[in-house]
Amino acid sequence: MPFEPINPPQFPTPIAPYSAGAKAGNMVYVSGVLALGEGGTVLHIGDAAAQTRHILDVIKVTVEAAGGTMADIAMNHIFLKDLDDYAAFNAVYAEYFPGDKPARYCIRADLVKPDLLVEIASVAHLA
Repeated sequence: MPFEPINPPQFPTPIAPYSAGAKAGNMVYVSGVLALGEGGTVLHIGDAAAQTRHILDVIKVTVEAAGGTMADIAMNHIFLKDLDDYAAFNAVYAEYFPGDKPARYCIRADLVKPDLLVEIASVAHLA
């Protein structure tokens, strides 16, 4: 089955060869999203909550560009640089998923730049 790349025009050019998302049938796969600006500049250094908010806003726009909503997200893959940021992350995350919660996992991991604290990749299932 062919897929359609999803690259909302308002986002900076990716720092590696990938699309922001890909739609295949009724599935939308959102690449791992980081708090990056144009040219790979790290945004909200030292603030896991602000990085989480930025990331979830990017995911929201990407899923919407594919014809979905945040309520269509069925799975989130979460990476935190430091598990001490878990509570701050969850406080913001809960705002974006107020109803039924998607499946998820959360692991501690080194991210591609030292000042990045959070990364999320998502899978949405469109009705």
